[in-house]
Amino acid sequence: MQGRKTDELAGISLLGRQHTKYAMDYEPQVLEAFANKHPDNDYFVKFNCPEFTSLCPMTGQPDFATIYISYVPDKKLVESKSLKLYLFSFRNHGDFHEDCVNIIMKDLVKLLEPKYIEVSGKFTPRGGISIDPYCNYAKKGVGWEETAKQRLHFHDMQPESVNHRK
Repeated sequence: MQGRKTDELAGISLLGRQHTKYAMDYEPQVLEAFANKHPDNDYFVKFNCPEFTSLCPMTGQPDFATIYISYVPDKKLVESKSLKLYLFSFRNHGDFHEDCVNIIMKDLVKLLEPKYIEVSGKFTPRGGISIDPYCNYAKKGVGWEETAKQRLHFHDMQPESVNHRK
């Protein structure tokens, strides 16, 4: 079995720490990355966060969602504990659903410079309506621009059946 060398984990400080500090507001600085050992392979990494919360910027009421993050790494991968802490940092952060999804994507693009990434949110209904924002990004010159365009155009052509009148 092939493991990671110490120098490959440089910059990873949260994994294995016993007394984790949880941010009380949006904190992108908590995100950490490590080297992709397979940059010559295109492959997807997917994260599902079914317990995402943020606050409505108008009412201060909590909003709940499942956040989906899928990306094709280039040279770096996001460390999952730092991602968990980052997503938790939205707990007391006031922003609209669409803003949260776009902020998450932009922060991960800045950290990872992935070949391709998409972030979507499935927010629970409030006031009788649910909102499911989606965004994506493709790095220029690595062959994923057309995929980004197509996935954005057709991302919700076959939405799940939603029936709240049972």
